[in-house]
Amino acid sequence: MIKLVVGLGNPGRRYANTRHNVGWMVVDALAERLGCLFEKEEFNGLVARCTTGGRSVYLLKPLTYMNRSGECVGAFASHHQIRPEELMVVYDDLDLPLGVLRLRLKGSSGGHKGVMSVEEALCTQSFPRLRIGIGRPLKKEDVVDFVLSPFTSKELPVIEGALKKAVDCLESIVESGEISNRLISTCTGG
Repeated sequence: MIKLVVGLGNPGRRYANTRHNVGWMVVDALAERLGCLFEKEEFNGLVARCTTGGRSVYLLKPLTYMNRSGECVGAFASHHQIRPEELMVVYDDLDLPLGVLRLRLKGSSGGHKGVMSVEEALCTQSFPRLRIGIGRPLKKEDVVDFVLSPFTSKELPVIEGALKKAVDCLESIVESGEISNRLISTCTGG
């Protein structure tokens, strides 16, 4: 059962609508859908406690900046006695085309430093994750500059559709209490 949904991102207005903050965008939209607010700060993260389908779930946005996300996630999960398989990490992925979702029960970081930090803090790669494709820069643009830039007007409709689908999937997971193969297929197309 998923007890915690973590959106990876960076705090501050400068990063608010950037590709690297897709994880935050998803948990913000999920909180809005479930009618709960980020009213509390714990372990250097913003926390919302939500209820849906008779189940309670925490939403967490680490304030530690992306590369140190594990400090917040590890401390929060330990304090609330949440095991790695009971949390879902949502984040951007350069290696997926724009708007494509991938839901997995475990896996590697794929070089994503925020996820590496979470893996290190939890001492495992065995935790569910929802990756949202942001694509790669078309030109020889620096990857850091690319992930820290906002979506273009052409990309916005695609990413907005992906965010809605991600929230639909997460709501189904929280309500059902499990991540079935059918749900993985529905959420990610296989």
